[in-house]
Amino acid sequence: MNNNIKITVIGAGSSYTPELIEGLIKRNNELPIGELWLVDIEDGAEKVSIIGDLTRRMLAKNNMSHIDVHVTLDRKPALEGANFVCSQFRAGCLEGRIRDERISLKYGMIGQETNGLGGFANACRTIPIALEIAKEMEELCPEAWLLNFTNPSGMVTEAILKHTKVKAVGLCNVPVIMQKGIAKMLGANEQDFVLQVAGLNHFIWARRVLHEGRDKLQDVVEEMLSGNDPLVPQNIPKFKWPAELLRNMGMIPCAYLRYYYTSEDIMGQELEEASGQGTRGEVVKAMENRLFDIYRNPEQNEKPKELEKRGGQYYSEAACELMSSIFNDKRTIMHVNTRNNGAIEGLPNDCTVEVSSVITKSGPLPLNVAPFPKDTLRLIQVLKEFESLTVEAAITGDRNTAHRALVLNPLVTTGTVLETALNETIEANLDYMTQFRKKMSVDKT
Repeated sequence: MNNNIKITVIGAGSSYTPELIEGLIKRNNELPIGELWLVDIEDGAEKVSIIGDLTRRMLAKNNMSHIDVHVTLDRKPALEGANFVCSQFRAGCLEGRIRDERISLKYGMIGQETNGLGGFANACRTIPIALEIAKEMEELCPEAWLLNFTNPSGMVTEAILKHTKVKAVGLCNVPVIMQKGIAKMLGANEQDFVLQVAGLNHFIWARRVLHEGRDKLQDVVEEMLSGNDPLVPQNIPKFKWPAELLRNMGMIPCAYLRYYYTSEDIMGQELEEASGQGTRGEVVKAMENRLFDIYRNPEQNEKPKELEKRGGQYYSEAACELMSSIFNDKRTIMHVNTRNNGAIEGLPNDCTVEVSSVITKSGPLPLNVAPFPKDTLRLIQVLKEFESLTVEAAITGDRNTAHRALVLNPLVTTGTVLETALNETIEANLDYMTQFRKKMSVDKT
Protein backbone atom coordinates (compact mmCIF):
# COMPACT_ATOMS: atom_id res chain seq x y z
CA MET A 1 0.00 0.00 0.00
CA ASN A 2 1.48 3.36 -1.02
CA ASN A 3 2.02 6.38 1.21
CA ASN A 4 -0.45 8.58 -0.64
CA ILE A 5 -3.75 7.03 0.37
CA LYS A 6 -6.88 7.35 -1.74
CA ILE A 7 -10.10 6.99 0.24
CA THR A 8 -13.46 6.67 -1.49
CA VAL A 9 -16.75 7.17 0.36
CA ILE A 10 -19.84 5.62 -1.27
CA GLY A 11 -23.01 7.33 -0.07
CA ALA A 12 -21.08 10.43 1.00
CA GLY A 13 -24.23 12.55 0.93
CA SER A 14 -25.15 10.91 4.23
CA SER A 15 -25.39 13.13 7.29
CA TYR A 16 -22.90 10.71 8.90
CA THR A 17 -20.01 11.87 6.69
CA PRO A 18 -18.78 14.75 8.89
CA GLU A 19 -18.26 12.14 11.63
CA LEU A 20 -15.99 10.24 9.25
CA ILE A 21 -14.10 13.38 8.22
CA GLU A 22 -13.52 14.27 11.87
CA GLY A 23 -12.03 10.81 12.45
CA LEU A 24 -9.68 11.20 9.49
CA ILE A 25 -8.57 14.60 10.75
CA LYS A 26 -7.79 13.15 14.19
CA ARG A 27 -5.62 10.48 12.52
CA ASN A 28 -3.77 12.88 10.24
CA ASN A 29 -0.42 11.62 11.57
CA GLU A 30 -1.38 7.98 11.01
CA LEU A 31 -3.06 8.16 7.58
CA PRO A 32 -1.21 10.12 4.86
CA ILE A 33 -4.26 10.87 2.71
CA GLY A 34 -3.71 12.29 -0.75
CA GLU A 35 -7.20 11.99 -2.26
CA LEU A 36 -10.68 11.88 -0.76
CA TRP A 37 -13.51 11.03 -3.15
CA LEU A 38 -17.10 11.67 -2.07
CA VAL A 39 -19.58 9.69 -4.18
CA ASP A 40 -23.36 9.62 -4.34
CA ILE A 41 -26.20 9.12 -6.81
CA GLU A 42 -28.27 11.71 -8.68
CA ASP A 43 -30.88 11.83 -5.91
CA GLY A 44 -28.13 12.71 -3.44
CA ALA A 45 -26.37 15.28 -5.62
CA GLU A 46 -27.34 18.32 -3.56
CA LYS A 47 -26.47 16.68 -0.26
CA VAL A 48 -23.07 15.38 -1.38
CA SER A 49 -22.24 18.83 -2.74
CA ILE A 50 -23.04 20.36 0.65
CA ILE A 51 -20.95 17.67 2.37
CA GLY A 52 -18.07 18.35 -0.04
CA ASP A 53 -18.01 22.05 0.84
CA LEU A 54 -18.19 21.28 4.57
CA THR A 55 -15.37 18.73 4.20
CA ARG A 56 -13.09 21.28 2.57
CA ARG A 57 -13.80 23.77 5.37
CA MET A 58 -13.11 21.14 8.03
CA LEU A 59 -9.83 20.20 6.38
CA ALA A 60 -8.80 23.83 5.94
CA LYS A 61 -9.45 24.56 9.61
CA ASN A 62 -7.01 21.77 10.48
CA ASN A 63 -4.33 22.76 7.93
CA MET A 64 -5.10 19.76 5.73
CA SER A 65 -6.06 21.54 2.50
CA HIS A 66 -3.35 19.55 0.72
CA ILE A 67 -5.87 16.67 0.49
CA ASP A 68 -7.62 16.70 -2.88
CA VAL A 69 -11.37 16.46 -2.30
CA HIS A 70 -13.45 15.24 -5.25
CA VAL A 71 -17.25 15.20 -5.34
CA THR A 72 -18.76 12.98 -8.02
CA LEU A 73 -21.81 10.99 -9.10
CA ASP A 74 -19.61 8.59 -11.07
CA ARG A 75 -18.28 5.67 -9.01
CA LYS A 76 -15.69 4.41 -11.49
CA PRO A 77 -13.09 7.22 -11.32
CA ALA A 78 -13.67 7.35 -7.58
CA LEU A 79 -12.92 3.63 -7.20
CA GLU A 80 -9.97 3.46 -9.58
CA GLY A 81 -6.79 2.96 -7.58
CA ALA A 82 -8.52 3.44 -4.21
CA ASN A 83 -6.88 2.02 -1.08
CA PHE A 84 -9.95 2.13 1.16
CA VAL A 85 -13.61 2.23 0.15
CA CYS A 86 -16.10 3.24 2.84
CA SER A 87 -19.63 2.08 2.04
CA GLN A 88 -22.41 3.95 3.86
CA PHE A 89 -25.19 4.25 1.31
CA ARG A 90 -28.89 3.73 1.97
CA ALA A 91 -30.75 2.02 -0.87
CA GLY A 92 -34.17 3.63 -1.19
CA CYS A 93 -33.06 6.54 1.00
CA LEU A 94 -34.92 7.32 4.21
CA GLU A 95 -38.23 7.00 2.37
CA GLY A 96 -37.49 3.28 1.99
CA ARG A 97 -36.80 2.92 5.70
CA ILE A 98 -39.99 4.75 6.62
CA ARG A 99 -41.99 2.57 4.24
CA ASP A 100 -40.50 -0.59 5.80
CA GLU A 101 -41.35 0.62 9.30
CA ARG A 102 -44.93 1.50 8.38
CA ILE A 103 -45.58 -1.80 6.57
CA SER A 104 -44.21 -3.80 9.51
CA LEU A 105 -46.33 -1.93 12.05
CA LYS A 106 -49.38 -2.24 9.82
CA TYR A 107 -49.13 -6.03 10.10
CA GLY A 108 -48.38 -6.12 13.82
CA MET A 109 -44.61 -6.48 13.59
CA ILE A 110 -41.78 -4.39 15.00
CA GLY A 111 -40.64 -1.84 12.42
CA GLN A 112 -36.84 -1.55 12.35
CA GLU A 113 -34.27 -1.12 9.60
CA THR A 114 -32.02 -4.08 10.48
CA ASN A 115 -34.38 -6.47 12.26
CA GLY A 116 -37.40 -8.51 11.20
CA LEU A 117 -39.34 -7.70 8.04
CA GLY A 118 -37.73 -4.26 7.75
CA GLY A 119 -34.24 -5.76 7.95
CA PHE A 120 -35.18 -8.26 5.24
CA ALA A 121 -36.51 -5.51 2.95
CA ASN A 122 -33.43 -3.35 3.54
CA ALA A 123 -31.13 -6.27 2.70
CA CYS A 124 -33.01 -7.08 -0.51
CA ARG A 125 -32.73 -3.47 -1.70
CA THR A 126 -29.10 -3.12 -0.68
CA ILE A 127 -27.26 -6.35 -1.43
CA PRO A 128 -27.57 -6.20 -5.26
CA ILE A 129 -26.08 -2.68 -5.23
CA ALA A 130 -23.33 -3.70 -2.79
CA LEU A 131 -22.37 -6.62 -5.04
CA GLU A 132 -22.32 -4.32 -8.06
CA ILE A 133 -19.91 -1.99 -6.23
CA ALA A 134 -17.77 -4.96 -5.18
CA LYS A 135 -17.55 -6.21 -8.78
CA GLU A 136 -16.37 -2.76 -9.86
CA MET A 137 -13.76 -2.86 -7.09
CA GLU A 138 -12.48 -6.22 -8.36
CA GLU A 139 -11.69 -4.49 -11.64
CA LEU A 140 -10.68 -0.96 -10.57
CA CYS A 141 -9.05 -1.40 -7.13
CA PRO A 142 -8.55 -5.12 -6.50
CA GLU A 143 -6.21 -4.54 -3.54
CA ALA A 144 -8.51 -2.08 -1.76
CA TRP A 145 -10.24 -2.78 1.52
CA LEU A 146 -14.00 -2.30 1.63
CA LEU A 147 -15.20 -0.99 4.99
CA ASN A 148 -18.92 -1.66 5.07
CA PHE A 149 -21.08 0.51 7.31
CA THR A 150 -24.12 0.07 5.04
CA ASN A 151 -27.01 -1.58 6.87
CA PRO A 152 -27.83 -4.35 7.47
CA SER A 153 -24.05 -4.52 7.85
CA GLY A 154 -23.71 -8.20 8.71
CA MET A 155 -25.82 -9.47 5.80
CA VAL A 156 -24.26 -7.05 3.30
CA THR A 157 -20.76 -8.08 4.41
CA GLU A 158 -21.65 -11.77 4.18
CA ALA A 159 -22.95 -11.33 0.63
CA ILE A 160 -19.71 -9.61 -0.43
CA LEU A 161 -17.41 -12.13 1.28
CA LYS A 162 -19.30 -15.12 -0.16
CA HIS A 163 -19.90 -13.85 -3.69
CA THR A 164 -16.89 -11.65 -4.56
CA LYS A 165 -13.12 -11.56 -4.08
CA VAL A 166 -13.17 -8.19 -2.34
CA LYS A 167 -11.46 -7.79 1.01
CA ALA A 168 -14.39 -6.61 3.09
CA VAL A 169 -14.89 -5.86 6.78
CA GLY A 170 -18.26 -4.90 8.25
CA LEU A 171 -18.53 -2.18 10.87
CA CYS A 172 -21.01 -1.04 13.49
CA ASN A 173 -20.86 1.64 16.16
CA VAL A 174 -22.88 -0.38 18.71
CA PRO A 175 -19.88 -2.31 20.16
CA VAL A 176 -17.89 0.95 20.22
CA ILE A 177 -20.65 2.55 22.31
CA MET A 178 -20.62 -0.50 24.61
CA GLN A 179 -16.86 -0.22 25.01
CA LYS A 180 -16.96 3.49 25.80
CA GLY A 181 -19.86 2.98 28.21
CA ILE A 182 -17.99 0.26 30.10
CA ALA A 183 -14.86 2.43 30.26
CA LYS A 184 -16.98 5.16 31.85
CA MET A 185 -18.38 2.70 34.40
CA LEU A 186 -14.93 1.40 35.30
CA GLY A 187 -13.37 4.85 35.40
CA ALA A 188 -10.74 3.47 33.04
CA ASN A 189 -9.17 4.34 29.71
CA GLU A 190 -10.29 2.08 26.88
CA GLN A 191 -6.70 0.88 26.51
CA ASP A 192 -6.71 -0.36 30.12
CA PHE A 193 -9.29 -3.13 29.69
CA VAL A 194 -10.29 -5.71 27.12
CA LEU A 195 -13.89 -6.09 26.00
CA GLN A 196 -14.73 -9.25 24.09
CA VAL A 197 -17.98 -9.34 22.14
CA ALA A 198 -19.48 -12.00 19.89
CA GLY A 199 -22.64 -12.70 17.91
CA LEU A 200 -24.11 -11.21 14.76
CA ASN A 201 -24.47 -7.59 13.72
CA HIS A 202 -26.98 -5.85 16.05
CA PHE A 203 -27.18 -9.22 17.81
CA ILE A 204 -24.10 -9.34 20.04
CA TRP A 205 -23.26 -10.00 23.66
CA ALA A 206 -20.30 -8.80 25.71
CA ARG A 207 -18.65 -12.01 26.88
CA ARG A 208 -15.71 -10.71 28.93
CA VAL A 209 -14.58 -7.43 30.51
CA LEU A 210 -10.95 -7.94 31.55
CA HIS A 211 -9.63 -5.21 33.84
CA GLU A 212 -6.97 -5.15 36.54
CA GLY A 213 -6.41 -8.88 36.43
CA ARG A 214 -10.02 -10.07 36.61
CA ASP A 215 -13.24 -10.31 34.62
CA LYS A 216 -15.52 -7.48 35.75
CA LEU A 217 -18.51 -8.38 33.61
CA GLN A 218 -20.82 -9.01 36.57
CA ASP A 219 -19.71 -5.71 38.14
CA VAL A 220 -20.85 -3.97 34.98
CA VAL A 221 -24.16 -5.89 35.06
CA GLU A 222 -24.89 -4.77 38.61
CA GLU A 223 -24.06 -1.18 37.70
CA MET A 224 -26.48 -1.38 34.77
CA LEU A 225 -29.22 -2.75 37.01
CA SER A 226 -28.68 0.11 39.44
CA GLY A 227 -29.78 2.51 36.71
CA ASN A 228 -26.39 3.49 35.31
CA ASP A 229 -26.43 2.18 31.74
CA PRO A 230 -24.30 4.20 29.29
CA LEU A 231 -24.14 1.25 26.88
CA VAL A 232 -27.27 2.36 24.99
CA PRO A 233 -26.86 4.40 21.76
CA GLN A 234 -28.31 7.90 21.90
CA ASN A 235 -30.83 7.09 19.18
CA ILE A 236 -32.41 4.37 21.36
CA PRO A 237 -34.78 5.44 24.16
CA LYS A 238 -33.57 4.54 27.64
CA PHE A 239 -34.95 1.25 28.93
CA LYS A 240 -34.34 -1.30 31.69
CA TRP A 241 -33.45 -4.93 31.17
CA PRO A 242 -35.44 -7.50 33.19
CA ALA A 243 -33.24 -7.84 36.29
CA GLU A 244 -33.25 -11.64 36.57
CA LEU A 245 -32.56 -12.06 32.87
CA LEU A 246 -29.53 -9.79 32.92
CA ARG A 247 -28.17 -10.95 36.28
CA ASN A 248 -28.29 -14.66 35.39
CA MET A 249 -27.25 -14.48 31.76
CA GLY A 250 -23.51 -14.25 32.39
CA MET A 251 -23.29 -11.93 29.38
CA ILE A 252 -24.29 -8.38 28.52
CA PRO A 253 -26.68 -8.09 25.55
CA CYS A 254 -26.34 -5.14 23.19
CA ALA A 255 -29.22 -2.67 23.16
CA TYR A 256 -30.69 -4.09 19.93
CA LEU A 257 -31.39 -7.40 21.65
CA ARG A 258 -34.23 -5.68 23.46
CA TYR A 259 -36.25 -6.28 20.28
CA TYR A 260 -36.02 -10.00 21.02
CA TYR A 261 -35.98 -10.15 24.82
CA THR A 262 -38.71 -7.52 25.36
CA SER A 263 -40.52 -7.57 22.01
CA GLU A 264 -44.06 -6.90 23.30
CA ASP A 265 -42.89 -3.84 25.24
CA ILE A 266 -41.05 -2.50 22.19
CA MET A 267 -44.05 -3.14 19.93
CA GLY A 268 -46.29 -1.04 22.16
CA GLN A 269 -43.68 1.72 22.31
CA GLU A 270 -43.29 1.79 18.52
CA LEU A 271 -47.03 1.98 17.91
CA GLU A 272 -47.31 4.88 20.33
CA GLU A 273 -44.39 6.72 18.72
CA ALA A 274 -45.69 6.10 15.19
CA SER A 275 -49.03 7.69 16.06
CA GLY A 276 -47.28 10.66 17.68
CA GLN A 277 -43.84 11.91 16.67
CA GLY A 278 -43.58 9.32 13.88
CA THR A 279 -41.49 6.20 13.25
CA ARG A 280 -37.76 6.32 13.84
CA GLY A 281 -37.21 6.87 10.11
CA GLU A 282 -39.52 9.88 10.14
CA VAL A 283 -37.74 11.31 13.17
CA VAL A 284 -34.38 10.80 11.47
CA LYS A 285 -35.60 12.47 8.29
CA ALA A 286 -36.59 15.59 10.22
CA MET A 287 -33.25 15.47 12.04
CA GLU A 288 -31.36 15.21 8.73
CA ASN A 289 -33.14 18.29 7.41
CA ARG A 290 -31.96 20.23 10.47
CA LEU A 291 -28.42 18.89 10.12
CA PHE A 292 -28.15 19.90 6.48
CA ASP A 293 -29.32 23.39 7.37
CA ILE A 294 -26.30 23.50 9.69
CA TYR A 295 -23.98 21.98 7.07
CA ARG A 296 -24.99 24.64 4.53
CA ASN A 297 -23.72 27.44 6.75
CA PRO A 298 -20.49 28.70 5.11
CA GLU A 299 -19.10 29.42 8.58
CA GLN A 300 -19.57 25.82 9.74
CA ASN A 301 -16.17 24.11 9.77
CA GLU A 302 -16.53 21.24 12.24
CA LYS A 303 -18.81 18.34 13.03
CA PRO A 304 -21.86 19.74 14.85
CA LYS A 305 -22.77 18.36 18.26
CA GLU A 306 -26.30 17.65 16.97
CA LEU A 307 -24.97 14.81 14.80
CA GLU A 308 -24.50 12.61 17.88
CA LYS A 309 -28.28 12.30 18.12
CA ARG A 310 -28.47 10.87 14.61
CA GLY A 311 -27.40 7.37 15.65
CA GLY A 312 -23.97 7.26 14.02
CA GLN A 313 -22.10 8.36 17.12
CA TYR A 314 -18.52 7.00 17.10
CA TYR A 315 -18.86 5.77 13.51
CA SER A 316 -15.45 7.33 12.87
CA GLU A 317 -14.00 5.43 15.82
CA ALA A 318 -14.78 2.22 13.97
CA ALA A 319 -14.09 3.23 10.36
CA CYS A 320 -11.01 5.40 10.82
CA GLU A 321 -9.36 3.22 13.44
CA LEU A 322 -9.89 0.21 11.18
CA MET A 323 -8.20 2.01 8.28
CA SER A 324 -5.30 3.06 10.49
CA SER A 325 -4.90 -0.38 12.01
CA ILE A 326 -4.74 -2.05 8.59
CA PHE A 327 -2.47 0.60 7.08
CA ASN A 328 -0.08 0.66 10.05
CA ASP A 329 -0.43 -3.02 11.04
CA LYS A 330 -1.33 -1.85 14.56
CA ARG A 331 -2.78 -5.17 15.80
CA THR A 332 -5.62 -3.26 17.48
CA ILE A 333 -8.46 -5.33 18.96
CA MET A 334 -11.67 -4.18 17.28
CA HIS A 335 -15.22 -5.54 17.03
CA VAL A 336 -15.94 -6.21 13.36
CA ASN A 337 -18.01 -8.29 10.95
CA THR A 338 -15.79 -10.91 9.36
CA ARG A 339 -15.72 -14.61 8.51
CA ASN A 340 -16.33 -16.82 11.52
CA ASN A 341 -13.44 -19.22 10.91
CA GLY A 342 -14.22 -21.09 14.12
CA ALA A 343 -14.49 -18.06 16.40
CA ILE A 344 -18.07 -18.95 17.43
CA GLU A 345 -18.59 -22.66 17.96
CA GLY A 346 -21.77 -23.95 16.32
CA LEU A 347 -21.78 -21.60 13.30
CA PRO A 348 -20.39 -22.30 9.81
CA ASN A 349 -16.81 -21.21 9.29
CA ASP A 350 -17.66 -19.23 6.14
CA CYS A 351 -20.56 -17.24 7.60
CA THR A 352 -20.13 -13.64 8.76
CA VAL A 353 -20.18 -12.92 12.48
CA GLU A 354 -19.49 -9.85 14.60
CA VAL A 355 -16.59 -10.64 16.90
CA SER A 356 -13.64 -9.01 18.61
CA SER A 357 -10.68 -9.39 16.26
CA VAL A 358 -7.02 -8.44 16.03
CA ILE A 359 -6.68 -6.07 13.06
CA THR A 360 -3.54 -6.60 10.98
CA LYS A 361 -2.29 -5.45 7.59
CA SER A 362 -3.77 -8.69 6.28
CA GLY A 363 -7.15 -7.99 7.82
CA PRO A 364 -9.05 -9.21 10.91
CA LEU A 365 -8.04 -12.26 12.92
CA PRO A 366 -11.20 -13.17 14.88
CA LEU A 367 -10.71 -14.15 18.52
CA ASN A 368 -12.20 -17.43 19.65
CA VAL A 369 -14.89 -17.08 22.32
CA ALA A 370 -16.08 -19.53 24.95
CA PRO A 371 -19.06 -21.62 23.80
CA PHE A 372 -22.38 -19.81 24.15
CA PRO A 373 -25.04 -21.23 26.47
CA LYS A 374 -27.16 -23.65 24.46
CA ASP A 375 -30.31 -21.51 24.46
CA THR A 376 -28.41 -18.44 23.24
CA LEU A 377 -26.55 -20.47 20.62
CA ARG A 378 -29.84 -21.81 19.24
CA LEU A 379 -31.12 -18.25 18.92
CA ILE A 380 -27.94 -17.17 17.13
CA GLN A 381 -28.16 -20.18 14.80
CA VAL A 382 -31.77 -19.35 13.90
CA LEU A 383 -30.89 -15.72 13.20
CA LYS A 384 -27.84 -16.72 11.16
CA GLU A 385 -30.00 -19.01 9.02
CA PHE A 386 -32.46 -16.13 8.58
CA GLU A 387 -29.56 -13.94 7.43
CA SER A 388 -28.14 -16.55 5.06
CA LEU A 389 -31.52 -17.19 3.44
CA THR A 390 -32.14 -13.44 3.19
CA VAL A 391 -28.84 -13.02 1.33
CA GLU A 392 -29.90 -15.82 -1.02
CA ALA A 393 -33.31 -14.23 -1.59
CA ALA A 394 -31.73 -10.83 -2.19
CA ILE A 395 -29.58 -12.30 -4.94
CA THR A 396 -32.05 -14.71 -6.57
CA GLY A 397 -35.34 -12.85 -6.07
CA ASP A 398 -36.96 -16.15 -5.10
CA ARG A 399 -40.13 -15.61 -3.04
CA ASN A 400 -40.04 -19.08 -1.55
CA THR A 401 -36.55 -18.42 -0.17
CA ALA A 402 -37.76 -15.07 1.14
CA HIS A 403 -40.67 -16.77 2.90
CA ARG A 404 -38.39 -19.43 4.40
CA ALA A 405 -36.11 -16.70 5.74
CA LEU A 406 -38.89 -14.67 7.33
CA VAL A 407 -40.60 -17.66 8.96
CA LEU A 408 -37.44 -18.18 11.02
CA ASN A 409 -37.26 -14.63 12.39
CA PRO A 410 -38.77 -14.29 15.90
CA LEU A 411 -39.94 -10.74 15.11
CA VAL A 412 -42.02 -11.83 12.12
CA THR A 413 -45.67 -12.93 12.39
CA THR A 414 -46.37 -16.01 10.27
CA GLY A 415 -49.40 -17.30 8.41
CA THR A 416 -51.61 -15.36 6.02
CA VAL A 417 -50.44 -12.06 7.48
CA LEU A 418 -46.85 -12.86 6.44
CA GLU A 419 -47.89 -13.67 2.88
CA THR A 420 -49.74 -10.35 2.65
CA ALA A 421 -46.96 -8.36 4.30
CA LEU A 422 -44.27 -9.93 2.09
CA ASN A 423 -46.27 -9.24 -1.07
CA GLU A 424 -46.78 -5.62 -0.06
CA THR A 425 -43.12 -5.22 0.83
CA ILE A 426 -41.96 -6.52 -2.54
CA GLU A 427 -44.55 -4.53 -4.51
CA ALA A 428 -43.63 -1.32 -2.65
CA ASN A 429 -39.94 -1.88 -3.42
CA LEU A 430 -39.98 -3.23 -6.95
CA ASP A 431 -37.94 -0.29 -8.26
CA TYR A 432 -35.11 -1.45 -5.97
CA MET A 433 -35.91 -5.18 -5.86
CA THR A 434 -35.76 -5.83 -9.58
CA GLN A 435 -34.51 -9.35 -8.85
CA PHE A 436 -38.05 -10.25 -7.71
CA ARG A 437 -39.57 -8.69 -10.85
CA LYS A 438 -37.21 -10.74 -13.04
CA LYS A 439 -38.05 -13.93 -11.16
CA MET A 440 -41.78 -13.17 -11.49
CA SER A 441 -41.38 -12.83 -15.27
CA VAL A 442 -39.55 -16.16 -15.51
CA ASP A 443 -42.12 -17.95 -13.37
CA LYS A 444 -44.95 -16.73 -15.62
CA THR A 445 -43.37 -18.10 -18.79
